[in-house]
Amino acid sequence: MPLALYALTAGAFGIGVTEFVIMGLLLEVGADLGVSISAAGLLITGYALGVVAGAPLLGALTGRWPRKTLLMALMVVFTLGNLACALAPDYWTLMAARVLTAFAHASFFGIGSVVATGLVAPHRKASAIAIMFTGLTVANILGVPFGTWLGQAFGWRATFWAVTLIGLAAFAVIAVLVPREEKAGPGESAAGNGLSVLARPQVLLGLLTTVLSWIGVFAAFTYVAPILTQVAGFPEAAVSPVLLVFGGGLIAGNLLGGRFADRRLVPAVLGTLVALSAALFLLGFAVHDRILLVIAVGLFGAAAFSTVPPLQMWVLEKAEGAGQGLASSFNIAAFNLGNAIGAWFGGVVIDHGPGLSALPLVAGLVPLAALAVAVASIRRERAAVLAPRGCA
Repeated sequence: MPLALYALTAGAFGIGVTEFVIMGLLLEVGADLGVSISAAGLLITGYALGVVAGAPLLGALTGRWPRKTLLMALMVVFTLGNLACALAPDYWTLMAARVLTAFAHASFFGIGSVVATGLVAPHRKASAIAIMFTGLTVANILGVPFGTWLGQAFGWRATFWAVTLIGLAAFAVIAVLVPREEKAGPGESAAGNGLSVLARPQVLLGLLTTVLSWIGVFAAFTYVAPILTQVAGFPEAAVSPVLLVFGGGLIAGNLLGGRFADRRLVPAVLGTLVALSAALFLLGFAVHDRILLVIAVGLFGAAAFSTVPPLQMWVLEKAEGAGQGLASSFNIAAFNLGNAIGAWFGGVVIDHGPGLSALPLVAGLVPLAALAVAVASIRRERAAVLAPRGCA
């Protein structure tokens, strides 16, 4: 794989750390800024909403930009946003800085996916996307635990100073290694042309598939710690090692999903959604057997991220020829919208449904809804192909 691809991985690593590390620093942030833990938790929600809002906003403003220039500009936004987080004097300034930082998220992964697929041979496009997203998975395994330790040892601001340095390093390697294009990709020369891709039913169905699949993922993952401690009876000290198993599954599933999608994209999309549903059901049935539960957590991580390269590649294909970068960015926003809805949905199941122990089983039904949407999309596309033949 070309070195430019690993430059994108470096940017993905930094974005992954800044997105998730706040989860481990809520107590420190709340105590320092004088807000409750629940108010500090809204910094996670604010970031997710910033990701969703940033995709159309930056897509409209930067439609004429060459992709390398845009990637570098996004890393500048990311770096300045984290610098603002490190210097934030109060809660609302920190919230605004988090939202600003999140604006770079969807566009970076969206445009980065397009750039990544252009760096490799056609039969390795999904694997290229998977390698870029490896930065996100490694951030969960290494960057977030280290950032949490750093913030607990030297204050939460130290973590954001460190991520600011990561942003500078990512900007430098992208500037040096990513090849420059003379102009934006086909169909991206104007904001209006790019936005027209969202009128395609196949693109919209692809985005809906992504949202539904990750509602299932985050409905369970958001509450995996209480599932481990309150249902399975693990001590709190065991949560971090079990989550490392989950992180290992993320990396393996991400790379495998890319390989499967390179071989046959449609079976990869359908197969990974089935695998995700099966992993969630296994998680639900394993909650009273600790050994089986640890295995199930690892398989859940693998199944969750095995969906990412196929779903991203699928939307890219549906947007072929017009607004690929914007459609790709919207798909990243769709993942994050699924995250936000999934966390809320999981809470509803716990408070008003069958409860915490049944949460993985209920969550396992949602990827089946995503599977139904994907099948409907495939049938619609095949019908459109066969219709002219029938007329002839």
